Amino acid sequence: MIRFLSMRILGAIPLLILLSVVTFAIIQAPPGDYADYIRSMLINQGGVQPDLAEAQAEIYREANGLNDPLVVQYFRWITGIVTRFDFGHSLYYNKPVGNVVAERLPATIMLALTCHILASVLGIGLGIIAATRQYSWVDTGLGIISFLGMTIPRFLLAIIILYFLVFRLNVSEVGMFFSAKYGGAPWSWDKFVNLLQHIWPVIFIATFGGLAYNMRVMRANLLDVLNSQYVETARAKGLPESAVIMKHAVPNALHPLVAYQGVVLPYMLTGEIEVAIVFGLATVGPAIVGSMGVGDVFVTATFMLVLAVTLIIGNIISDILLVALDPRVRLGEQQNDQD
Repeated sequence: MIRFLSMRILGAIPLLILLSVVTFAIIQAPPGDYADYIRSMLINQGGVQPDLAEAQAEIYREANGLNDPLVVQYFRWITGIVTRFDFGHSLYYNKPVGNVVAERLPATIMLALTCHILASVLGIGLGIIAATRQYSWVDTGLGIISFLGMTIPRFLLAIIILYFLVFRLNVSEVGMFFSAKYGGAPWSWDKFVNLLQHIWPVIFIATFGGLAYNMRVMRANLLDVLNSQYVETARAKGLPESAVIMKHAVPNALHPLVAYQGVVLPYMLTGEIEVAIVFGLATVGPAIVGSMGVGDVFVTATFMLVLAVTLIIGNIISDILLVALDPRVRLGEQQNDQD
């Protein structure tokens, strides 16, 4: 297992380097930079003459290295990450990019993990119920839920919920984690309840799509497994149907879902990002959109790199879970070590 993890981690390093190069190049491809944003702000809001605003923008470019070739900018950024764990300086937020990430990433990951756990537990459980009640009204109803969850865009569902909250229910505290009175208060049960009252739309929407996928895959896999010969043999031995399903059928039906864990964390992160953009929560999503809009390249590139890391970590975790779930994978790994 240690050898397996070491090889996967070492193999991920070249992939991360390639992703960082591609991401940096794509972000820098559109014309304009943060100095152009400063120039437009000076003209539109400061009333500065265009030539003076352009001169100020050029001074800013020279001071912050924005006139350097892209190769120089990239290697300056990546060298800072490798040698000093320094992701650069955010031009828009006027603080180190690491501080921006530290402020927004923990809340994003906690929301994504919460949605992932709920989607996995509920989706797998409902998939088992649907498979064991095939063609019943329960199966039909769960199928409709799965279809809606797989087809409705998350941003559209977020806009609909936001419309009803603001214009129908007159909810004013939108786009925040807590009410004003709980902002700096220590943690308590009331503060936790207040947090849930503010973030439930994000959790519901991001969970809905993952739940639908898990339920659909679990139902299809379990139906295939229930018709297998070893399941019929277990029934012939007189085992209770619940034991046949939970001890023999379900573990084998879980294999595709375990492999899916490699992409589920980035999927939940992007789901949270989409909804957070609509609701304006202080998480990764609005930071990415805002930084791209003003040309704050280091913030955007760093967040994209973080998403790539979560994808790689997710794939490693899924491989570990698959090894733990399937003895055949363990035997194959031992055989490879012997060879």
